[in-house]
Amino acid sequence: MMSELFDIDDKIIVISGATGILGSAITAYLAAQGARVVAMGRNTAKVNALIEDIKGTRHKVFPLIADVTDEQDLVRAKLKLEHEFGKIDVLINLAGGNMPGAVITPEQTLLDARIDEINKVMELNYMGSFLPIKTFLPLFLTDLKGSIINISSMAAQRPITRVLGYGSAKAAIDNLTKWLAIEFCNKHSAELRVNAVAPGFFLTEQNRTLLTEADGQLTKRGNQIIANTPMGRFGNPDELFGVLHWLISDASKFVTGTIIPVDGGFNAYSGV
Repeated sequence: MMSELFDIDDKIIVISGATGILGSAITAYLAAQGARVVAMGRNTAKVNALIEDIKGTRHKVFPLIADVTDEQDLVRAKLKLEHEFGKIDVLINLAGGNMPGAVITPEQTLLDARIDEINKVMELNYMGSFLPIKTFLPLFLTDLKGSIINISSMAAQRPITRVLGYGSAKAAIDNLTKWLAIEFCNKHSAELRVNAVAPGFFLTEQNRTLLTEADGQLTKRGNQIIANTPMGRFGNPDELFGVLHWLISDASKFVTGTIIPVDGGFNAYSGV
């Protein structure tokens, strides 16, 4: 009974942003659990390199090339998924990121914000989740069930200095997650669930220079974050596997509309 509860064998899982540090680790993990994983990214060389690295797992990892902010690209991707699988079981919206012009540094004020780059950050993080959900929704309606997992952030729940555009976009993801959870239950199926995971601080390509010096020592900002994280460290990519596995599996079949922190206690800490 317990093994069936958490069984994800043969589930068809589409992951956007699959070639990033977190995405590649999650893709490899889910493939090793027997899922049929579709690694979606816009860079063909990176997607192919990821698949080459994962060879040897029980199931193949399938490439899918698409830009999550381009609706026509996603329509083409949807047709490929439909032809290959007929449906999908899970969509994990990992694609996201930040831009320098959407950040307000300690030396800057709001007057220095770049509107064009804030728009791009909003487009990548919000529309880059909304558009895949909208486009791939018919692939869930075949069975009237499935699990959609968005990626939120600590910056959505507790406004964090500097990351103006990113925090705003992730706050919108929280709202979208809850809104769609209700919408899908009301209009499609109670078995089509929408949740989000809110990672704490994990070292990635995008934040490494903000949190660590070239020699690996923590920056001032890195030290502030660790001081406000009760577990006293950054997260490791494999520490996201458990919550994602749970949300994919039937173990969470009565869970929808939630935002789940994986943050070492950061969100709970008052600072005193």
